[in-house]
Amino acid sequence: MNSDIRKARIIADYQFGSGAGHALFPDDATIRRSTSGRIRQILRNGVRIATLRADDNQFTLGKIGALRLHAFLPHPEMRVTVNSDSAPFVLKGKTAFARHVVSSDPRIRSGDEVLVVDCEDNLLATGEACLSASELLSFDRGMGVDVRIGLYAASSSSSLGATPSDLISSSSSLNA
Repeated sequence: MNSDIRKARIIADYQFGSGAGHALFPDDATIRRSTSGRIRQILRNGVRIATLRADDNQFTLGKIGALRLHAFLPHPEMRVTVNSDSAPFVLKGKTAFARHVVSSDPRIRSGDEVLVVDCEDNLLATGEACLSASELLSFDRGMGVDVRIGLYAASSSSSLGATPSDLISSSSSLNA
């Protein structure tokens, strides 16, 4: 196995929990490096799974990474659930405001990479939590999650031309 994939899996296990690295990064994933030689992106078949931030060595998820992690992690891990009023907007990549949050993983901290889901645990988006779990549930104003990628926007603007459910099946099985 490639030592860079091994390193990426270790970071993912630290950030998202034990086993997340294997769920996110298959053996055939490729690494894109920065000009300084550091790991920058992990891709599969040319599609970004995740990007490793240089400032804090934490991953931000691409659409495939979010789908793979959503399939791997049990509910409610790493999830922020929004109400049905805001779900269509979040799906398009709009901000998830705190007033629309109905539940969240109690371990979420401000700055964590999170999965935004609807009340039926359908994945809507991925982004960065702006508040802790308790704040997400108690605040009536302000940003709850700074959405990076809404899955509707991601699938409609991609060259894959696929729906989110097609993307998870095309990314092969989690054990691949």
